[in-house]
This record gives sequence, C-alpha cells and structure tokens, in this order.
Amino acid sequence: MLSTSCYLRTWERFISEGVLDSNRLDKRIKESWHRCKKEQVNPYLNKGKHVLTNDLLNVQREKNSVLLDVASPQLTRMNQAIKESGMMALLVDPDGYVLSLSGNEKILDEAGKINFVEGVRWTEGEVGTNAIGTALKTGEAVMIQGTEHYSIASHKWSCSAMPIFNEDRMLMGVLDISCPVEYFHPSMLGMVATLAYTIEQEMAVRSYKRELALTQQSIELAEAYPDRPFIVCNHKEIIISASKQVRQKISQSIGMRLSDFLTFGYQIEKETPLISTEDKRVSGKCLFLSEGHTQNRLFPTSSPSKLINFKGEMGISEAFQNTLHKVKLVAPTEANVYISGETGVGKELVALSIHENSPRKKGPFITINCGAIPKDLMESELFGYVEGAFTGAKRQGHKGKFEQSNGGTIFLDEIGEIPHAMQVALLRVLQEKKIVPIGGTKSISLDIRIITATHRNLAELVNEGSFRQDLYYRINVYPVFVPPLRERKEDIPYLVRYLSEVNNWNIPLSEELLNRLKGYNWPGNIRELQNVLQRLSILLQDGRVDYEQLLNSMHSLAITQQADCQSPKEIDKNCIMGNELTTREKIQRDLMLEALQRTQGNVTAAAKLIDLPRSTFYKRLHKYGL
Repeated sequence: MLSTSCYLRTWERFISEGVLDSNRLDKRIKESWHRCKKEQVNPYLNKGKHVLTNDLLNVQREKNSVLLDVASPQLTRMNQAIKESGMMALLVDPDGYVLSLSGNEKILDEAGKINFVEGVRWTEGEVGTNAIGTALKTGEAVMIQGTEHYSIASHKWSCSAMPIFNEDRMLMGVLDISCPVEYFHPSMLGMVATLAYTIEQEMAVRSYKRELALTQQSIELAEAYPDRPFIVCNHKEIIISASKQVRQKISQSIGMRLSDFLTFGYQIEKETPLISTEDKRVSGKCLFLSEGHTQNRLFPTSSPSKLINFKGEMGISEAFQNTLHKVKLVAPTEANVYISGETGVGKELVALSIHENSPRKKGPFITINCGAIPKDLMESELFGYVEGAFTGAKRQGHKGKFEQSNGGTIFLDEIGEIPHAMQVALLRVLQEKKIVPIGGTKSISLDIRIITATHRNLAELVNEGSFRQDLYYRINVYPVFVPPLRERKEDIPYLVRYLSEVNNWNIPLSEELLNRLKGYNWPGNIRELQNVLQRLSILLQDGRVDYEQLLNSMHSLAITQQADCQSPKEIDKNCIMGNELTTREKIQRDLMLEALQRTQGNVTAAAKLIDLPRSTFYKRLHKYGL
C-alpha cells in the first residue's frame, strides 16, 4: 500500500505544526498543501460538501455538452477495462463538477461514502489537494496517492488526472481515473493521459470538420448573394471566406482577424449565425457589409468592443447600439455631453466610455454625485479652498473636483440636484473655464471636459423654475439617452454572462432562467439585475437547493408586472418601489446599493465608504428593503 506511515506522519506534522520536510513530497503536492492551508481548507473533511441536485447537474452538463459529446464515446470504449481493473473514470468540468462517473460497481459504492459522485464539486478549495482539483489549478497531469491528499476523505484513494484542452488551449475539463490505494497500478497515469489525448484529438478533428462545413456554406452564400459584400468568420473571429467584392478590395482578408478587417472601412449591416449540420451548433457567422457610414446599422455582439472602448457588456440591442454610436461620434470632440436615463442603466459607464475614446483618455476621469453632497459642502467639494479659508480647513488647502480633473474629464452625476447658487457658479465655469477656490484671490485656468447626467427630466425642471434655462442649454450641447433594461431585453443573456464572469459567479445559464429574467420589467435596470444575480449566486452555493424553488426565490422576479405599476399594496412591504421614493431617497438608496456591491455585502465597510454611521445605515437598509 502506497499510503505509508511515513507519508502519514508528514501529513500529521504539517496539519498540526505547519512544518513540512521538503524532501518528503513532490513539489507540486507541497505547493498544493500550502495553498490549502492558506485557504483554510478543512483537513479533517470526511466527504464532499457540495453536490448538485439533478436539475442543476443537468444544467451544468448542458453548459459542457461539447466536452460530454466528445468524451463519452471514449469513456464507453474503455469502460470494461476500467471495471476489470477495479477503477472508476470521472469526467469533470472546468468548475470542478463531476459530470459523469463510470467503472467498477463496488468501487463506485465506496466512492459514494465520501460523496465522490456525479454532481459533486471536487476542487482544491472544496476538498483540498486531489488529482482533479490540482490538475485544474496547475493545468498539468497529476497523480496523488493516499495521504498525499490534503483532506482525510481521500486518504484511502489513489487518483490520476489529466486536463483536457481544445485546439485554442482553452481548458475544457479534466479526466480522472481513481481507485482505492490497494488497487493502484503504475499504468493509471498513462491510461488517463492516453484517454485525454484521444479526446483532444477528436475535438481537433471536429473543429476541422466545422471549418470545412463553414467553407461549404460560404460557397452557398456566394451563390445566393452574388452582389452583396460579406465575410464568414469562425468561432475565433478569424475570416475564413469572403465574397468576391471583399477579396478584390482587401486581398489579404482571408485569415485576418475581424477586428483588423474592420479598420479597412467596412461597416457591419447584419450578422447571421451559421449552424453546423453535424452537431447543430453555431460554428461561425456570416457578416453582411457595407462601405462607409450607415446611420442605423446594427452592431454584432462581438465587433463593438473592437470599434469603441467600453468597459462593460454592449449586447446586441438596437436601442443600446444607437447609444454607443452617439458615444463614438461625440467622444473625439470637446462638446459638453448630457446623459439622460433611469437610475441603474449605467450612465457612469457611458460617461467613462466617452472619456476613454477621447483625446483626454490619458487624463483623469473624476466622478461626483451632486445629489449625495450636502449643500453646504458642495462649493468646497467642487471648487476647493485655500489654507485658512474657514475653521477646520486643511492646512495645505484642498483641490476641488474641478481642479483635480484638469487635463481630463469631470462627470457630474445627478446634475438636477444642485442648488440654485451652485448652478450660477457652474455656469460661470462653463463660460470662463476658470475657478477661484474658497478664500482665494487668484483664478485657476481649467482644461476640462464636462459631462453631466441625471435620471430626472431637466426640461421639466426648467419649466418649474428649479433649474436655470441658460445652464440647461450650456450642458445640453450633445444629449445621449441610455435606454432602460426593459427596452433592451435581448441584451439580458449577454449582461448575465458578463456580470457572472467579472464577479466570478458560477450561475448556470439555463433557458428557463434567461426566459424568467427576460420576462421581468426591471424597474431597477442593470443595477437590479446585478443584485438579483448576486443573490442567485449565493443561493447556488447550497448544492441541495431545488432549481424551481431557486427561480421562485428571486425576490425581484416574484413581483408581477401588474404589481409594478398598479398594486403597490400587494408588494412585499420590505420592498420599496422606485416610484414611491423621493429623489433624495432614491439617491441614498442607490449610493447604499453601490457601496454594498463594492464591499461585497460588508455593511460596516459600506457605511464607512459613504461616511454614514452604521446605525443609520442599518435603519435605511430596513427602510428601503435592501
């Protein structure tokens, strides 16, 4: 038996004292043990913790259907030999979930005692050093025996694992062969490596077949559309075919990246996915083109990011593509921009995009929420002050936001909330591009671009007399409207995927979930979507949760469309709808939500971030139903 008392003593000493004899263990295992100790993995864990329900496991299998389609025939072919050797084979996805498990029935029963079953998550973070988790972590083949495992759940097992990569070296999953240590055979690692290599080769063959099929579809497209310029791209956005008109103009177009091709002056009018006849999956896309500017062109999913710098998800909706088109036009200019749109639609991201695509992109981008600053502090916040300007002033004085943004862009969010006196001062800044700090006598010249935004209707505020008409005309040189989420529902799948990726939320994107999300009205827009996804990711950490109950538990989605506008009494009393709040309360609520997101739900840190007493923060949490 390979799990010798020597290894056991090494493990016991490391667990109890943190001392490790560097000569006792393989370098890769030592590094893994240290990672596990740092991440506080329980070494006395006796079974896997998180096992997916059947519904969630099916969702996970659907996400990894390509891997399963290719690997399953190979595992079936080897199943008898694996059974006779007293072993079992596991196919694991990149997230560490066991998608399939086959082999000797007696061994499978033993594995079940430690929850080593289909649907379990078997990563280093879950169960400590193990062949599957360590292979995922390192991207290399791993063999781990007995007490080389970090947690006692696997101390009686011998495991060999090999990562599986596609032709782009993207990790598709891990193949593992395991057995009790007494059945260990030196050929285990060689067997798993051979199987993994065979699966990779089959993936490459399928990819080649898809390329051939795309070429055939290109020929058919050329016959169907002899007078229309188009290109055909594979899944890597490499051009594999082009119409005669395109080849004549750009002879090197075949093999070119789409992002490089678009610099030659073509515009994308329409994107059509191309479906493989072999596996009925999207294998590429045909992009119909036009030369020069097209007023109402619909950007494809992938190309806007290459045409404009936007730090978010652009989606495919015409409504938001029109917004991006306006951003692209105004960004190179010095025009003052006024961004309008509901709370939570992403006005700050749009403002940042204008800055990032302008000649000022190397300068500062300063954001200030005018509605969140007390009136008596707004002047010092914007204009700054000199030393000794007032009691309590900093010794060296203070640079205001205008001066801080010199050479760059200042974004004045919720501009409709500034008091009348500050409107006069802001108008002077716009006219003269100079400021005088509080208590100062010398003016400071400014080289800044001003972008403003609000969720309120400024034209109505002007009519009411609460906003100066001359200031309105000064800031409203170039208006940009950001549409609400309910007007761009086709973007929801892309936003869900993007938010899940950037926040590292493991949310299975099932058709049922996406349909439920699309069916909701989203009064809180993208900010509300992010909150719902965060709540969903927390619920998903409990692998025992029922998927249908999970969907129904999403508080925001439980509110009916009628309740949104007509039946406030039927809405949960803890959930205050946006139209029931005053402007000040909406701003307070939005600031709190943003602070909670930035601090990952830490109330104390969130309260400190927006300079609120913790007791006040808790009271407002209850008041706004957060």
